[in-house]
Amino acid sequence: MNFDFSDEQKQMRDAARKFLTEKCPPKAVREVLDGKATYDKALWTGLAEMGFLGVAIPEEFGGAGAGHLELCVIAEEMGRALAPVPFASTVYLAAEALLLAGSDAQKQKWLPKIASGEAIGTLALFEGKGNPSPQAIKLSASGGTLNGVKKPVPDGAIADFAIVAARTGSTGRDADISLFLVDLKAGGVEVRSLTNIDPTHGQAELTFKNCKAEPLGAAGDGWSILTQVLDRAAVLVAFEQVGGSDRALEMGRDYALDRIAFGRPIGSFQAVKHILADMYVSATLARSNCYYGAWALSTNASELPEAAAAARISATQAFQHCSKNNIQVHGGMGFTWEFDCHMYYRRANATAVTLGSLSYWEDQLIDRMRKKNAA
Repeated sequence: MNFDFSDEQKQMRDAARKFLTEKCPPKAVREVLDGKATYDKALWTGLAEMGFLGVAIPEEFGGAGAGHLELCVIAEEMGRALAPVPFASTVYLAAEALLLAGSDAQKQKWLPKIASGEAIGTLALFEGKGNPSPQAIKLSASGGTLNGVKKPVPDGAIADFAIVAARTGSTGRDADISLFLVDLKAGGVEVRSLTNIDPTHGQAELTFKNCKAEPLGAAGDGWSILTQVLDRAAVLVAFEQVGGSDRALEMGRDYALDRIAFGRPIGSFQAVKHILADMYVSATLARSNCYYGAWALSTNASELPEAAAAARISATQAFQHCSKNNIQVHGGMGFTWEFDCHMYYRRANATAVTLGSLSYWEDQLIDRMRKKNAA
């Protein structure tokens, strides 16, 4: 397969990079990191005005109707800039769930609000430690109400609505799981912010007490829909991770060229060269897998499950590797608060478990390839 983005898509990437370089400098990221804001509201408004929030949302629902390839290039730049906004939770998770399973009324109500920046959405899936699985879902749905606890919920403290995975049966099968849409501003939900390694992407605990909810999709289809949402999100988050990997590599390279030791740039020393070369190889391998994922996502190919898992695995490894070694190249200064290295290391470790751990996606890739080969 010979895949590359079109000239128009590359121009969109350039426009997104220019916008984020101007509107999301490290100083703006630190404002949220320091706790002075829960997210960058001005940047969120700007993303909506640029049309980035609705780039993959159909025009009939207030979006640009461009597609997932355009969303991939924007995701890469969001990761590169460490944008402190609820982009992933709203666009990759909530919007994709609505597009896959929402009724026309649900789409008409929420998708235009997402595209305009008026609404922030999230997916309430996890209920504590562990990876995604139907057996891990204990929150119950009965009579149109929800009862139980979800945590961690990405951007749950600032979200306006949530797509909630709930148990509607007791057989332990996938068919016991259904999805529900909850207006978090309508009552019945207690919200508690959680501390995490990357405050620029907040998390929360949501407690549902006889909370009114409306079904999203057919009853019993919840786990099937969630699997599709997670695969789509895995590709998009992987692009964010590749963007972060490339930026960490650039930071290390630039510092190695500028830092003088023993009368020479430290980048001329073999040990530093090898670190940077390994970072480059890791980031390039991840980009290759992400391009495969982008093709599969944009064409809804049958290979999407395997491509998404491969992209997720390689991008997670690359971002963690590059962000860690960027600190090493910077030496003692890399560990200080004043340098930006730790912000990429924080984001790398936070995104590594956002959709399930690395081992979870490795298991998914193996299982999916076995099933495909057995078919």
